[in-house]
Amino acid sequence: METDTVAIIGPQSSEMAHVLSNLANELQVPLLSFTALDPSLSPLQYPFFVQTAPNDEFQMTAIAEMVSYFSWSEVIAIFSDDDQSRNGIITLGDKLADRRCRISYKAALPPEPSAKRGDVLRELNKIQMMESRIIVLHSFSRTGLLVFEVAKSLGMMGKGYVWIASTSLSTVLDSFYPLKPEIANSIQGALTLRPHTPDSKRKRDFMSRWNQLSNGSIGFNPYGLYAYDTVWMIARAVRLLLDQGGKISFSNDTRLGGISGSTLNLSALNAFDGGKQLLSKILETNMTGLTGHVQFNQDRSRINPSYDIINAVGNGQRLVGYWSNHTGLSIVPPETLYSEKPNRSSSNQHLDKVVWPGGETARPRGWVFPNNGRELRIGIPRRVSYQDFVLLVNGTDKVQGYCIDVFLAAIKLLPYAFPYRFIPFGDGHKNPSYYELVNKIKSGVFDGVVGDIAIVTNRTRIVDFTLPYIESGLVVVAPVKKISSSAWSFARPFTPLMWAVTAAFFLIVGSVVWILEHRRNDEFRGPPKQQFVTILWFSFSTMFFSHRENTVSSLGRLVLIIWLFVVLIINSSYTASLTSFLTVQQLSSPIKGIDTLIGSNERIGFQVGSFTEGYLMEELNIPKSRLVPLGSPEEYALALERRNVAAVIDERPYVDLFLSEHCEFSVRGQEFTKSGWGFAFPRDSPLAIDMSTAILSLSENGELQKIHDRWLSKSACSSENSEDDIEQLDLKSFWGLFVICGIACMLALLVYFWLMFRKFSLLPPEELDTTSPSTSRSTRLQTFLSFVDEKVEKPKSSSKRKRESMSRIGYHINDESPHRSGRMDRNMSQNGDS
Repeated sequence: METDTVAIIGPQSSEMAHVLSNLANELQVPLLSFTALDPSLSPLQYPFFVQTAPNDEFQMTAIAEMVSYFSWSEVIAIFSDDDQSRNGIITLGDKLADRRCRISYKAALPPEPSAKRGDVLRELNKIQMMESRIIVLHSFSRTGLLVFEVAKSLGMMGKGYVWIASTSLSTVLDSFYPLKPEIANSIQGALTLRPHTPDSKRKRDFMSRWNQLSNGSIGFNPYGLYAYDTVWMIARAVRLLLDQGGKISFSNDTRLGGISGSTLNLSALNAFDGGKQLLSKILETNMTGLTGHVQFNQDRSRINPSYDIINAVGNGQRLVGYWSNHTGLSIVPPETLYSEKPNRSSSNQHLDKVVWPGGETARPRGWVFPNNGRELRIGIPRRVSYQDFVLLVNGTDKVQGYCIDVFLAAIKLLPYAFPYRFIPFGDGHKNPSYYELVNKIKSGVFDGVVGDIAIVTNRTRIVDFTLPYIESGLVVVAPVKKISSSAWSFARPFTPLMWAVTAAFFLIVGSVVWILEHRRNDEFRGPPKQQFVTILWFSFSTMFFSHRENTVSSLGRLVLIIWLFVVLIINSSYTASLTSFLTVQQLSSPIKGIDTLIGSNERIGFQVGSFTEGYLMEELNIPKSRLVPLGSPEEYALALERRNVAAVIDERPYVDLFLSEHCEFSVRGQEFTKSGWGFAFPRDSPLAIDMSTAILSLSENGELQKIHDRWLSKSACSSENSEDDIEQLDLKSFWGLFVICGIACMLALLVYFWLMFRKFSLLPPEELDTTSPSTSRSTRLQTFLSFVDEKVEKPKSSSKRKRESMSRIGYHINDESPHRSGRMDRNMSQNGDS
């Protein structure tokens, strides 16, 4: 740089790139590197630094997609503790998190080349005791080969392990062929990435010339091709700069000359005057090189980054697929897909068969039980009540019950051995706290918990649950008494208010129809007593649609149609409700459900150790003073019988067992929570997923129901008490219908009286008794009422008038002389003969 440099190729390490990039910024000298691929070397911080090969962000994305493709959820990362490897692993963690995976452990080794065998052995011994068997190795080639050598000696290159190495391993495979036997044996089954360079005649010719130059002493890996293209990028950029009139000139940077106390001769360094122009020409590169099409994106990364996915097999390598930023994983070379629309869906991701460590071709599970297969410590609750779910047989280690049978049936379906031992939790005098039991998983005391464990929010924050194997939810249990039929059972479907409103509307509608029909309909006229009876008869006969009176007015028909629809609905509802009352066993209790308890000050019982207490206090705001802990079904029954509590709240499976032996109690209302019981395991444990799959299989093949029937189907009297009392139909259910009918009646009356007033006002004065100026309002009102009460004759139709006219003509004909009549008879006879 003291000799007036216009561009720099290098350095090889990211640590040196961080240092030199600052100096390149000051001197405005483009710094191009094909091996310092640290993702943190941002062009915003280092504008004169250019990575001419895909940086490690794309490599880590490819590894994350491979992990996701094979359905693994956890990996262990081994890396050299230098800037490039460390930042690469940080990027890998981010990419895995995007795919709901994670790095469970990071093993940092001393930077290259200071890593020793003891350093590697210490970390691999730790990893060997862990659960995950997916290992990602990110380091330079010397450290990487040392890791594989030690892993081989520890048996970690055998069946069940997965090794994914970054591009450092592929450089070894490409540069040294054939491999030494000890190296080839130590990497069998490993996967590695290699920067993809499309095949071309130019590339083949170059490789041929290289082999002639080197006499086959060393192979040529893709980073050599990137180095070659980097030189050409600078050459083209300098030529383009000069062709466009640019000049190569330098000027002294006074800021560097002012720095003292350093052994570096900074005053001899000159800034490149055309540095920005040359950098611009480099970033505008658009050429075809040995590595394919060379061009940069807006973020200064190479377009279309892609990798070959290599499987180390035998003494060489085997290509199993490709990864590109365009389409993800595929078995087709990326350059053939660039013309297609990007498709990163899981159904479009493919790789060929892989030969894994140990010679296996089946996909490894990716995890084992930790600590070299020791028995898993499975905690179970030591229950003192409801032992049908979990029972520890006294004096033995035998454990049985519904929950235990489900667990044992599920582990039989796992595709691997499941070593375990049950460890009871609790003092045996009362039911243990289930939150404390689950929390033992978080503290490392248990590796899992099996039993009647409800899946609730505060527990899911510390452990992972399987799918529920039985539905559960909180219900209210209270004393009930049976209601027998009586002589007045027919009145029970409706509340008293409903009966009163219905009867009132019968009378109202009858009166409205009478008013609308009175002037024109003879069936609604007559003496007052007869008209009153008509109103009553017409009103209540509509209940059975048996009214015999016809309606002739349009308004009366409109009101009647609406009312008949209301009657139809009321009749149907009454019939259905009465049928239920007479055919279904009725149970009565002042407790109707959880809302009744919330709105009262009654005491409530709950099961010791369950989550019910916390739920009632925290979610429903019920004071603790109202809550009574109960430890067994016998205590439930005693507390309810003695009225120590108004009701007991517990989970449905417990309540079903309780009611199978206590017929005098019943569930009131509906379940007011929805949850289930599951088995608990540590967070992110793959056991939770595998056990969930097994439980789903038990549900599908019917085995889960068989276990339920064997332990929990007790048919004493629970089925009899399962029916709740049927609610009476009240006005709330029908007020809309009554409002519609009432509005129709009001509108009909308004229209009717408006018409009457209009006709009354058009009467001639001589028909009104208004001769006296002192005519009182009462007299005029009496006149109006008399007008309204008058019978209105129907206007005769044209056909009726025609019939009357013909009858009059016939009458005149009959009055003619007899001789004329006889002549007409003879004429008619002759016509008949003809």
